[in-house]
Amino acid sequence: MKWFVGLGNPGREFENTRHNVGFWVIDELSKRFNIPLNQSKFKGIYGTGVINGEKVYLLKPLTYMNLSGESVRPFKDYFKLAVEDMVVIYDDLDTPAGKLRLREKGSAGGHNGMKSIIAHIGTQEYNRVRFGIGRPSNAQPVPDYVLSPFSKEDAPLIESALQRSSDACEAFLSMPFSRVMNKYNG
Repeated sequence: MKWFVGLGNPGREFENTRHNVGFWVIDELSKRFNIPLNQSKFKGIYGTGVINGEKVYLLKPLTYMNLSGESVRPFKDYFKLAVEDMVVIYDDLDTPAGKLRLREKGSAGGHNGMKSIIAHIGTQEYNRVRFGIGRPSNAQPVPDYVLSPFSKEDAPLIESALQRSSDACEAFLSMPFSRVMNKYNG
């Protein structure tokens, strides 16, 4: 079994913001895998399916970013999912816009959604796709920046990163995450 968690904020006002790239990847995987996100429980929406004989779960926590662990932990426990089979996809200020950084473990790096997941599942050792959104180039406060859309200039980079993030998640269905990292980092 593999499970993918995309972080974001619920609601139309957040739909197209930098903070919601994790949701975008889950939506793309939902289309690719033909797994509708049609179930609501565990403070989130999710879907399940089977890809090449492997059970796959897609989850979008609807707790707002900073409380993501409140959705991830009960989801994990209910379906008896292993942490090593999870991939969390989220926005990363410290990675340039459109770049990816895949890791098997690490700290939250100041990301409140990741802090919440670490606190609720009790470990930092899980797979993650850090989707680069870059830092504001002006004096714009970080909360305003992450809750705003990408610039038109960044749109091609972001679309490419969305596809590569989804490709990396798909690759995890057939290879160890260490090999996925080697192929998709950068």
